[in-house]
Amino acid sequence: MSHPFQLTSRYYDLFYKDKDSEAEVAYVHGLLQRHGITGQDLLEFGSGTGRHGCLLAATGYRVHGIERSAAMVSAAQQAEGFTCQQGDITSTQLSRNFAAVLSLFHVVSYQTTNPAAQAVFSNAAHHLLPGGLFLFDVWYSPAVAAHRPEVRVKRIQTEELSVTRIAEPTLFPNANRVDVHYTVLAEDRSSGAFHSFEETHPMRHFSLPELDLLAEGAGFERLTAEEWLTGAPPSEDTWGVCFVLRKR
Repeated sequence: MSHPFQLTSRYYDLFYKDKDSEAEVAYVHGLLQRHGITGQDLLEFGSGTGRHGCLLAATGYRVHGIERSAAMVSAAQQAEGFTCQQGDITSTQLSRNFAAVLSLFHVVSYQTTNPAAQAVFSNAAHHLLPGGLFLFDVWYSPAVAAHRPEVRVKRIQTEELSVTRIAEPTLFPNANRVDVHYTVLAEDRSSGAFHSFEETHPMRHFSLPELDLLAEGAGFERLTAEEWLTGAPPSEDTWGVCFVLRKR
């Protein structure tokens, strides 16, 4: 498999239909406003099917997304103020700057090597003017250590489909990485046709000192580190932590 989401893109929105994207966008909008960014151009690293980008555009931003999966780009929602293109967030560079770069839903955690993580931070800085923001969320190392990932099964049924997804994690503690192996079983309820596939998503978790070092190396200062959505201080119970960095 060349990269994650090559096959799961077909079911991506179905798997995450219960995510409260409106609340997530309201939270991101609040963070941007808190740090002086409102109604301006945003660049989204890992824009997926456009769920966040379209909602942000409806809030008044102009959002352009870079998404590695061509299938995701093809399936992306359309909305005035939101555009996207296929590209690699470690290397794709545009000829304009943005008020903020966003990377949501653990996209930074897909950067499992130091060179890849450094490249994403450097590329974010490249697209920002001095004072611009880099906002992202990651898996948090203290929480992964305290609450080891477990096998999870998710079942979804619609009028057309019956889908089961099994997530089986393998931990690599010395690499700060969890490889999540997905098995997806899907049945067309009208025809009885059956489809199955497997994918592995390597995910890196980060500590505060790691991210501060990455930020400093790319010319950022950290403004915020807080629990995603709640704003609570990070702790060993905080699986997802949101960071806001400012370009010096």
